[in-house]
Amino acid sequence: MTSLLESPAALRRVTPRRTTVGLVAGGLGAYWPQFPDLLPQLQRSAARVSERLRQVGDIDVVDVGFISDAPEGAVAAEKLRSAGCDLIVGFLTTYMTASMLLPVAQRSGAPVLLINLQPTEKMDHETFDTGAWLAYCGACPLPEMANAFERAGVEFRSVSGYLEDERAWARIERWVKAAGVRGALRHGRHGLMGHLYPGMLDVSTDLTSVSTQLGGHVEVLEFDDLRVRVEDVTEAQVRERVGLAEEVFELDDTVNPDDLAWGARVSVGLDRLVDDFALDSLAYYHRGLNGEQHEKLGAGMILGASLLTARGVPAAGEYELRNSIAMLVMDRLGAGGSFTELQALNFVDDVVEMGHDGPAHLAISSRKPLLRGLGVYHGKRGWGVSVEFDVKQGPVTTFGIGQRRDGRYVMVASEGTVVPGPLLRIGNTTSRVDFGCDPGEWTDAWSASGVDHHWALGIGHRAAELKAAAELVGLEFVQVRV
Repeated sequence: MTSLLESPAALRRVTPRRTTVGLVAGGLGAYWPQFPDLLPQLQRSAARVSERLRQVGDIDVVDVGFISDAPEGAVAAEKLRSAGCDLIVGFLTTYMTASMLLPVAQRSGAPVLLINLQPTEKMDHETFDTGAWLAYCGACPLPEMANAFERAGVEFRSVSGYLEDERAWARIERWVKAAGVRGALRHGRHGLMGHLYPGMLDVSTDLTSVSTQLGGHVEVLEFDDLRVRVEDVTEAQVRERVGLAEEVFELDDTVNPDDLAWGARVSVGLDRLVDDFALDSLAYYHRGLNGEQHEKLGAGMILGASLLTARGVPAAGEYELRNSIAMLVMDRLGAGGSFTELQALNFVDDVVEMGHDGPAHLAISSRKPLLRGLGVYHGKRGWGVSVEFDVKQGPVTTFGIGQRRDGRYVMVASEGTVVPGPLLRIGNTTSRVDFGCDPGEWTDAWSASGVDHHWALGIGHRAAELKAAAELVGLEFVQVRV
């Protein structure tokens, strides 16, 4: 996801909030005088886990060391609580009592992942004595921990394997990424600019529900907040942004130079808006009348919104706040996440054609994205330049955030494959997605899942990561499979 982001400074990704992972390792202190070689071996294993965690990605690891009894567990709990962790990893190196880790789970407010990684794939039964066996005994306390966590009202999750078990580390990395999503949501600032698209009942969002269910803050903006910033853009800045557009996009013959210059001017103003309000995402819509200023602003958003999305600040049209947040989730998972809805079904090739006019995640385009000039935006007022491309061929995931009757959010995902074939040339981001079933049946199941009429389309199969994220956030997860 870096090809478009390597050169122009204006396309450099924003620096996302770093994920903080706490680590505490432990074992039963009664063993140390009985088996003098055991503790040093377990501490070496703990150091290896700390090292591997730091290799997962852009995370900060708060390693509070090795605990041997309940009082040391309480001290570790306070250190991790004050560190503001997004995830705490408890490494069960051998048997340890639940009283040693329960305070960690209760006091921090962060989700806890227990890991049981024995030194190697199996014991050497011919040579092992009791001390050597105990280094492989991290599985022993897992049922005890699960029982204690259940009775304490703490969610339980674990990964078992061995120190260099790549399958286990893939599952651990999944939880770390999910914790990063949780952190991005809890600390996110989401812009909502303009007003609701008339009659679009599914996209209406109670702003308080965003903060209460996902965390973070919704900054309510006026198009005038954008207007005053666009008015301050200089001609030199417009020329520079037009140059960037000419570098990033292929320009179709239909592009009107004046429309491109206006989109460039709005793009510079958008960047200022995002910086001034410290936004992590943006959803917008304004209908406008008779070519007045706000209508022109709304019509000029596509270029700037697409450039922002490629930089890691997803922007969605039609006032779809939950969709811009879904795009943020996919971006933070490294999947991209482009503004998407259903477009048509192909019952000959068994594909679902999906995409949208407007903002797109340029970094997941299968080719150099195209700017096409449109004399009219269907269903919207105004005219200007629009983005056209197909998402990279290969595995993809659709992901949206819907809402149940009781107001609870639901995360919905489905995995498919983008396949080659003919596409419309109408300034839309259209992809042909094969879900391995009849496209009509998939469409019916997807529509019945509770998802909104927009969602994020990202590269890779991400359902397992999204399911983990939903668990850490505390939301229902639905995977659509036919």
